[in-house]
Amino acid sequence: MHNSLFNLPVVTQITPYLSQRQMGELPILVISHPKVRAAIALQGAHLLAWQPAGQQPAIWLSDKTPFVSGKAIRGGVPVCWPWFGPAGEPAHGFARNQPWTLTAHDENEDAVMLTFTLESNAQTKKLWPHDFTLLARFRIAEHCEIELEAWGEYEATAALHSYFQVADIAQVEVSGLGNSYIDKVQDNAIGSAADGKQTYPDRVDRIHTAAEDCSVIHDRAGKRQIEVYHHYQSDVVTWNPGPELSCSMADMPNDGYKTMVCVETARINKPMKSAGETPARLGVTLRIRNK
Repeated sequence: MHNSLFNLPVVTQITPYLSQRQMGELPILVISHPKVRAAIALQGAHLLAWQPAGQQPAIWLSDKTPFVSGKAIRGGVPVCWPWFGPAGEPAHGFARNQPWTLTAHDENEDAVMLTFTLESNAQTKKLWPHDFTLLARFRIAEHCEIELEAWGEYEATAALHSYFQVADIAQVEVSGLGNSYIDKVQDNAIGSAADGKQTYPDRVDRIHTAAEDCSVIHDRAGKRQIEVYHHYQSDVVTWNPGPELSCSMADMPNDGYKTMVCVETARINKPMKSAGETPARLGVTLRIRNK
């Protein structure tokens, strides 16, 4: 899937490192930089791929996801906002299903910087009765930085729902998750983990409420670590659907669970509060370290 994004024909060459292309019904921005390549869908300001030079892809994207207007993309880094989970319709909010606008971009020898904007409109107000301006800023380089900035007068829950590519989920451990969590597989039971670590023998869906500021994905089969630095978060979510749920999802390969893990920067138990000249923020920085 990653190579197919980068092999799409160019519709518009915006800058030397940035081009617009088309995947199905969706316009895609592709970054081809000497130090990194990446792809972002304008729908949802949705990071689809991030791959520093000399590295394997870091972001997982389903081979079966449809690139259809208004339909959520499976994989990448969806922006879940202004609610997380089934708190409203559609699930995980409407931001990931809306077309965003590229409102600023810059580049240099180290990075490409992009800003996307989503503003309240008639369609969003049918779903959520608030005026808002939402900005998604990306710095695409050897490290990947994403920041969500929300303006308006409201509270919202949110997550940067990051899907990461791993070699074999059976050999993956995530550390730095803290010692308390809400187990969504077990009817929101409260659990504890003394070492703050998580493995994935089957389906896992947990909201970690006292996680450290950095979660580390130990991808032993892939011989690397992915460091996930959380900014302005109150929670960290980790998810893998396991074999049974993976087989039931139309937009995911039956064995898709074997090569992905979600580690999500989130504001769930302490909602983001936007007021006047004080926006709310949520951010993440991604780094790869080879072992």
